[in-house]
Amino acid sequence: MSLKIEVIKDKILSENYFVLRNITYDLTRQDGEVVRHKREVYDRGNGATILLYNREKQSVLLIRQFRIATWVNGNVDGRLIEACAGLLDDDEPEVCIRKEAIEETGYQVGEVRKVFELYMSPGGVTEIVHFFIAEYNDAQRANNGGGVEDEDIEVLELPFQQALAMVANGEIRDGKAVILLQYLQTSGLMD
Repeated sequence: MSLKIEVIKDKILSENYFVLRNITYDLTRQDGEVVRHKREVYDRGNGATILLYNREKQSVLLIRQFRIATWVNGNVDGRLIEACAGLLDDDEPEVCIRKEAIEETGYQVGEVRKVFELYMSPGGVTEIVHFFIAEYNDAQRANNGGGVEDEDIEVLELPFQQALAMVANGEIRDGKAVILLQYLQTSGLMD
């Protein structure tokens, strides 16, 4: 039996950068009881992320950039070590991630492999993130990276084992990066 949902109110609170909605709905549970919920839902579109890895050098490419949300939540300088990522806008996930890789890391990636797509914060955010990995080498470096327009991105080439240690000690706390690093570790690609 599927759940029955009746929307009581769907009000847009903000369309400043993305869309923030306040939704009140009645949920009829499987046992027949009706429960009213009031939730805010943030619709920022879907995204894609990629981890670039080099088997020969046993390294990975990550980025570091300022994130206002981490700063507000107590991260002293607000900078977060992350996997390269971006919003799809009107692009297909693979097209998006190729653009983001060149803009953020400076590397023109070749073959990419999609590993999965995940909701990262389904309690209040609509975004699905498409996860990719790709091997890179020094010959694929097209520019210095660093992002575009209002971005200030530092490119980090790290030994793979060091990146895993940085997850363990809390230096890397970006969910996308942690998931992709752990995927790479369990995939056997770096053995």
